[in-house]
Amino acid sequence: MNRIAVEKKVLNENQILAEQLRERYRENGVLCVNLISSPGSGKTALLERTLERMDKSARVAVLTGDLQTENDARRLAKFGFPVRQITTGGTCHLDARMIGKHLEDWKLENVALEDLDLLIVENVGNLVCPSSYDLGEDAKIVLLSTTEGEDKPLKYPSIFFKSELMLLTKIDLLPYVPFSADLARENARRVHPGMEIIDVSSTTGEGLDRWMDWLKARQEKARLQGVVG
Repeated sequence: MNRIAVEKKVLNENQILAEQLRERYRENGVLCVNLISSPGSGKTALLERTLERMDKSARVAVLTGDLQTENDARRLAKFGFPVRQITTGGTCHLDARMIGKHLEDWKLENVALEDLDLLIVENVGNLVCPSSYDLGEDAKIVLLSTTEGEDKPLKYPSIFFKSELMLLTKIDLLPYVPFSADLARENARRVHPGMEIIDVSSTTGEGLDRWMDWLKARQEKARLQGVVG
């Protein structure tokens, strides 16, 4: 069996598991979002600010992926919501099997998918591999920071094409870095016309209200789908 056949089999198996997860999310009215970016673009900082703004009674949980360490989980756990670290040990992405396994393990701690409204997945820092693996999520969200290049959407078109929202992060640094936000947005929309883009800063808080409103609107949509289903 050649490499292409093996990769196709793996992706097919992942898709089956992802569809099962997607059906579970829909049945229970759970919104699942998959955050994807290069390393250092500010995913964890954004999640800190997101959880900080959540009502303490909110039914929210986070799965965060990294090659090694549980540093991100420790950072996020201080906000009082269920958080689990998925340590991949070298794998450059999360897959549906990993998500399903950790959701099942959570049941042992009395955290069930049926008790959630929002599941946030923080993928491994990588713009390539995560674009191929469906996690059953309602939406992929790609982050692009002002410390990167404006041409990232053109270099890594797959993930920008598949993501319905781009968060342009670290915009507080714009006065200090040679980065054109307008060109970055233009490049993103060359790959994905009509893509929604929100500028945010986890340092100053700029744009976070728009981000939270986007999440709330999608949660309400997922809840209504669950009721209808």
